[in-house]
Formats: sequence, C-alpha cells, structure tokens
Amino acid sequence: MPQKKIPMRQCIGCQTSRPKKELVRVVRGPDGTISIDTVGKKPGRGAYLCPDPACLAKAQKKKALERSFEQPVPAEVYEALAAQLAAAREEGTHAKA
Repeated sequence: MPQKKIPMRQCIGCQTSRPKKELVRVVRGPDGTISIDTVGKKPGRGAYLCPDPACLAKAQKKKALERSFEQPVPAEVYEALAAQLAAAREEGTHAKA
C-alpha cells in the first residue's frame, strides 16, 4: 500500500519546508481579523511559522505576515504568537521529562 503523502508548508520566518503538523498556522479570516489557528481548519488566508521564537522574530523583522496577508499586522498579534510559541515550548519540555 502506498504511503500517504505528508503535506509540507514553508515557514515564513526561516523559509524551510516542514510537515504542516509541525508548524503554527496564522490565519487572516474573511472579515480581516488575524488570529492563531490551533486546529488548522479556520477559513481564510493562512501563513505558517516554525514553533521557534527566532522564526517569529525573523518574520516580524522582514514583515512576512504583512506581505502574506496584504495588510498591516497589529503588535498584539505578534505578542499573542510569541506567548503561544512559549507555551508550546513549555509543553514540549514537560512531555520529554
């Protein structure tokens, strides 16, 4: 039986392609609001980031989210992303212990 194809996405921070499940999806909804998509099913334009604060910093520096969504991204969105990435890293360290 052929192996199922794993969907790959590119991180907007470091430009590396990784399996979709490993990345965090940020979505601009049809109404123009920008939020973090934890399930990966929200409607709208999506952009993907590695769960690494360094990638978020790179994406913010080169305005990658602004280019992906073709609109300004408020600072609160970057703060929420940073908080979620920190929380995800905490969970990851506890899972290994």
